[in-house]
Amino acid sequence: MELKINQQIKQFPADALSIQAMLDIEIPQKQNGIAVAINNTVIPKPSWKTHLLNKTDDILIISATQGG
Repeated sequence: MELKINQQIKQFPADALSIQAMLDIEIPQKQNGIAVAINNTVIPKPSWKTHLLNKTDDILIISATQGG
């Protein structure tokens, strides 16, 4: 499956992926302090396991940072 994540095309082995499955592959080490938007709509974290991605989705992963 080909997905557009943060303006980059990425290849995934499965034909159907949930947001959580995609994150487990893409960023397995850092899943706290992030938000995911699909087609400009933020998806709540409790929905990540059930929300299936489509190859036409525009996915944005946002990571919180600290500093001042």
